[in-house]
Amino acid sequence: MAKTVKKRNVKSSKKIFASPFKIYWEKRNYFFFYLGFLLLIVGYYVMSIGKWDSVPSLVFSPIILVITYIIVFPAAILYGNKNKKVQEDKSDTGKS
Repeated sequence: MAKTVKKRNVKSSKKIFASPFKIYWEKRNYFFFYLGFLLLIVGYYVMSIGKWDSVPSLVFSPIILVITYIIVFPAAILYGNKNKKVQEDKSDTGKS
C-alpha cells in the first residue's frame, strides 16, 4: 500500500515593515518636522535675496536658521506624549 501525502497549502505571508517612528512620533512631531523644513527653505531663500552684505542676508536669515536648527528640529524629535508615560508608569507600579 502506498502512502498518500497530503499537501499543505502554505500561504506565503509578506512581512509588513512597520516604521519605528510610528511608535514614538505623533501628528505633532510630524508638524514640527515639516515646519522645520519650511523654515529652512525660508531661511536659505532670505539668505539668497539681495547682495551678500544686505540686512536680510546677514541678520534675518541666520536668526531663522538658528531657531530652526536649535529649537524646531529638537522639538520635533523630543516632543512626546506625557500621558502615555504616566499611564505606563502607573501600570508598572500596579503589577508589583
